[in-house]
Formats: sequence, C-alpha cells, structure tokens
Amino acid sequence: MRSTMTVRAAKTGYIALSSVLCGLGLLLILKPDLSMALTGAFIGAVMIAFGVIKLVGYFSKDLYRLAFQFDLALGILLIALGALLLAKPVRLMSMLCVILGIEIVADSLFKVQTAVDARRFGLETWWLIMALALLTGGAGVAVAVNPSNSALTLTVFIGAALLVEGLMNLCVALCTVKIVKHQRPDIIETDFMGEER
Repeated sequence: MRSTMTVRAAKTGYIALSSVLCGLGLLLILKPDLSMALTGAFIGAVMIAFGVIKLVGYFSKDLYRLAFQFDLALGILLIALGALLLAKPVRLMSMLCVILGIEIVADSLFKVQTAVDARRFGLETWWLIMALALLTGGAGVAVAVNPSNSALTLTVFIGAALLVEGLMNLCVALCTVKIVKHQRPDIIETDFMGEER
C-alpha cells in the first residue's frame, strides 16, 4: 500500500493557499490603497509557498493524476518569480502586473487541459473547472495588458485576478484530488513463472 500522507499534505496545502489567494484578492479589491511594496512582497511569499505545494503535489502520485499533472514546471516558475518579487519588491512593482498576469494565464491554460482530462475521466465537475479556468485566463490577460493608468484600478484588477485564481485552484483541489486509504502502487509486481521446458 502507498502512504497517503503526501497527497493529503498537497491537497490541504492547495486548499489553504487557494483560500489565502481568495482572501488577498478580496483585500486588494476592498482596500486598493495598500502599500504596493508590501503587496508585492506578500504576493511573492504566497507564490513561493504555492510553488512548493505544487511540487509536493506533483510528486505525491494522487489517485486521479489530474490536479497536479502540470505542477512540476509551474511550481518551479512560481518559486522563481516569488523569489524575485521578495528580493526586489519595490523595483519589480512596475513589472508585477506582467509577471502575475503571465503566471495566471499559464496556470489557467493548464487547468483547461485538466478540465478536458477530467471530462474524459468521467468527472461531472469538469465544466466548473473549465469555466473557472477560462474566467481566470481572462483576468490574467486583463492584468498583464494593464488597461488602466490608475494605480487603484490596477490593484482592483490584481485583486480580482487573485480571487478567481484562488477559486479555480480551490475547485481543482476539491473536485479532482481523491485520497483513498488503501491506494495500490502504480506498478504491481508479479512473479512470472518461466515457461516449462
């Protein structure tokens, strides 16, 4: 039997950090005048934490193999971008929108693939994952393109993008990560009898 501890840790971390993203998104929507340097540093820290959780998820070998299938590359990308934001939050604030927008669009594209695979797999909630992925992708493009010159409006855009990103990841974790107590290993070892001569 395979231990479910890693899958449980990845799912719990995914849910917790998705909730943090939702909370941060709501905070930025309701209080868009927060310090941008502080916001950038906090977003950087959350990106690193989410990157680590994505790597844990990727190596956890969950039962359906849907939620974490693309998280190796995305986890490494999040850790790298988060480290850059933490190292130079003030200097990179002008690029935050582009960095965040690209990451959100990339994640949403991977989740579109997850939704397609979930449909093939027979999961009834595939359409919800698809809808949230498309909505998140649109929000990511809006943040990356930066259609407003107003810092407050831009902060609201970032908040909205983080909110839907959090909802999308929360939906994926809840709908596609199944923890089975007595999960069998991927490769079942069998003894082959040699052909009788």
